[in-house]
Amino acid sequence: MTPIGRSHISLEKYHLLSDATMDTLLESLENLLDVLGNPSYEVEYHSGVLTLSLGEHGTYVINKQPPNKQIWLSSPFSGPKRYDYSEADDDWVYSRDGLGLGNLMNTELSNALQQDVDLRLSTISARLD
Repeated sequence: MTPIGRSHISLEKYHLLSDATMDTLLESLENLLDVLGNPSYEVEYHSGVLTLSLGEHGTYVINKQPPNKQIWLSSPFSGPKRYDYSEADDDWVYSRDGLGLGNLMNTELSNALQQDVDLRLSTISARLD
């Protein structure tokens, strides 16, 4: 894993990667919520902000931050984090712990929902058209 600081990608590439990430995240979460069938769970995505409400488990807010070329996460379990894109890891990585966005969310959701969750966020560049 490479040290992460600020994302050193162009703004155009940032938008391609962050849009692919948010689209994949939305699709994976919609599929997961369909399977779970809990009416108190919902996911919404508007204007670069994704909100995942999990009833008694709390609410995630994930949003794009184009000025910083980051994706920001607010988790009901681990709190706020800011993710930079790492080309070496092909993932959005939090500089303080080196963990990827998908890894953290997969772990937290698996624990909260008591089932294996894979949001398919690794190798995000493979999803670019």
